[in-house]
Amino acid sequence: MMFLACCYNDPDMLIDPDTIYPTRADCQDVPKSRFKPQPRRTLSPRRWKLLFNEEGCLDAAGMIKRVQRGGIHPNIKGEVWEYLLGCYDPKSTTEQRNQLRQQRRLEYEKLKTKCREMDTTVGSGRVITMPVITEDGQPIEDLNSNGEQQTNDGPLSKEVIQWKLLLHQIGLDVNRTDRTLVYYESQENLARLWDILAVYAWVDTDIGYCQGMSDLCSPISIILEHEADAFWCFERLMRRVRENFKSTSTSIGVRSQLTTLSTIMKAVDPKLHEHLENLDGGEYLFAFRMLMVLFRREFTFIDTMYLWELMWSMEYNPGLFTMLESKTGASNAKDDNTLKQCGKFEQKKLQAAKKEENIPLSVFVVASVIEAKNKRLMGEAKGLDDVVKILNEITGSIDAKKACRGALTIQEKYLTTVKAS
Repeated sequence: MMFLACCYNDPDMLIDPDTIYPTRADCQDVPKSRFKPQPRRTLSPRRWKLLFNEEGCLDAAGMIKRVQRGGIHPNIKGEVWEYLLGCYDPKSTTEQRNQLRQQRRLEYEKLKTKCREMDTTVGSGRVITMPVITEDGQPIEDLNSNGEQQTNDGPLSKEVIQWKLLLHQIGLDVNRTDRTLVYYESQENLARLWDILAVYAWVDTDIGYCQGMSDLCSPISIILEHEADAFWCFERLMRRVRENFKSTSTSIGVRSQLTTLSTIMKAVDPKLHEHLENLDGGEYLFAFRMLMVLFRREFTFIDTMYLWELMWSMEYNPGLFTMLESKTGASNAKDDNTLKQCGKFEQKKLQAAKKEENIPLSVFVVASVIEAKNKRLMGEAKGLDDVVKILNEITGSIDAKKACRGALTIQEKYLTTVKAS
């Protein structure tokens, strides 16, 4: 027994995540993080190396099993997130990944160079926080932070105008994002986040930039050392959530997930749903923020990352990389070998075999959070303001793993209810 204890005395597991992502001295009133690496549960750097064979192919089943049990050690979060988000194929070799990584870095540099040609602030280490152009494409007569004046060679295209109009909004949001972290006391780190979002806004012309995207990008920018790698990882995350940011003059895309949430709650807890409906909360608009920024306000920075990796591991499908690269639908393969490499949530979804029920785990996590406050909502909520107040009080007090477990329970109950109907 003493030998076994020594074997599991991994010094990496003694690390405190708060020392890796420290809080500013003047922000010590933020809630304490719950996540701590756990021996034999958290995916450690040592275990991570052992999951690759001699050619560099990854044991995907081993990865998700460990992540689902205890999250990812801070020192390897970036590497593992790239797999969970589908940046790399688990079957790829080390050489193949190195080639793809280099190819993507070159592509990002081309995109960034193009953006810099349109506005010299990109890549300069500065951040734009004031409008640089009018809606009809005329430059605003104002000096930028370097004392230079932006000049335009002739009329600008509609696409360039649309992009330039977003730059100051990105800057304003970047300056508000994760301001409790020591990391963002550095102007260089702020500018890096701004650059990534500015380039993405140019690449994704349909979405451009919307408030909330800086909250999604920030953790990725922090944990991935190379800016280009962070960009492509963020791009993969946006593939999952971009529909939420699509908007028209009358609605925003996340409303469809709120409608789905309403359907789920009506199926699994009709009494609570009826109560919320009577309080004019049946459209679940109070859950808007949770879905838009994936619980960034409800969890601490560290616990948000833990929640995200739990959700992504539970949703994981080994065919994710191929699906994203080919832009086809999600893999519906249900053979035993594929299922073993899928996360718990994805397994149940594939076994249910209902294409119309392609609901992301995040919606079930919201349902789990609401359901956890069932007694208070039923007993204390006399109006919509009370609902908002009760749910706002959960900030910093939710257990990520418990919320995901609850989500899986609700998923199973929902699928059973749907099947019976």
